[in-house]
Amino acid sequence: MCSEDANREDMFVALVNAKAEVNLRLSDFTPRSELKLTAHPIEKPLFPVIDYHTHLDSQSPQEVLRIMDACGVEKIVNITMQVGQAAIESIERFHRAAPDRFATIGWMDWSGVERSDFVELSLDRLERLVEHGAVGIKFWKDLGLHIRDASGQLLHIDDERLAPLFDKAAELGIPVMFHTADPDAFFTPIDQFNERYEELAAHPDWSFYGSEIPKPELLAQRDRVIARHPKTTFVCAHLAESGENLAYVAKLLDSNPNLSIDISARTPELGRQPYTAREFLIKYADRIIFGTDLLPDVEMYRLYYRVLETADEYFDYPSHASRQGRWMVYGLFLPADVLQKVYRANALKLLRANSH
Repeated sequence: MCSEDANREDMFVALVNAKAEVNLRLSDFTPRSELKLTAHPIEKPLFPVIDYHTHLDSQSPQEVLRIMDACGVEKIVNITMQVGQAAIESIERFHRAAPDRFATIGWMDWSGVERSDFVELSLDRLERLVEHGAVGIKFWKDLGLHIRDASGQLLHIDDERLAPLFDKAAELGIPVMFHTADPDAFFTPIDQFNERYEELAAHPDWSFYGSEIPKPELLAQRDRVIARHPKTTFVCAHLAESGENLAYVAKLLDSNPNLSIDISARTPELGRQPYTAREFLIKYADRIIFGTDLLPDVEMYRLYYRVLETADEYFDYPSHASRQGRWMVYGLFLPADVLQKVYRANALKLLRANSH
């Protein structure tokens, strides 16, 4: 290379460096896509929607109804995070506001877990919730990760002492919802290899890396419960906490005809694997339930519809403030008959089963 060319190259590098943020922080890096694509926003869904997975305890029923009407949401199922009398009051508050538009799934109450009569106590609590209108009961991820028995040992999800609760749910005609474990990234180190690094850096308490029970065993415990109670209807939230592995979810559904799956908070997972996700949702259309797990919001719902209904490419996904990962999603353009089942019919079957 001649000296003149070398000088030109040096000048070019110096110019680029002068214009670039050499020490740009990852948290400040918000690139804007230069793709020129046509967007197809969906204001209202092709069919009325039942949102089977929300948390409304702190929300105003009237404000939620306004958003529902703007977005074509027929009904919302509130998963109350209250227990005892507070849970009853939450159920009644939304029922008074609009009995045809709201339903409530109860929250498993672990207070008194150290008592010898805890299961009997829990059966009474479950009956009381249903008497006041609860349409299901949810077991959260604290079971298997945090809840300990009187001896101080972690209470396993498949502990036989809990079996009467699952049998009681079948007797009462209500589904049991499981949120077991969390995304795979929450069980790996928060380091440069973690695809949800920014989310976990913002919420380090969400990490279960090094937990006493690894995620595969937590899921295995849950799966054994579902298999042991074929007369009980189960709903696994968040794609059975396995949106990264739809082949596993498919096997779980194939093995358990008493199981359904909700898609709440997992459009980011579905939309980044559109071919696999579309095939999965079509094949298991009778077992997939629409849910959001996000506070009701007009734009949030419309993003959900865009993921499910359009063939749009490379757009943002609905999420809480801390996005799940640095990727974009693609629309799944699901057939109308699949949308009708996912949006409404599958949830309606669960709700009607409890309307005796």
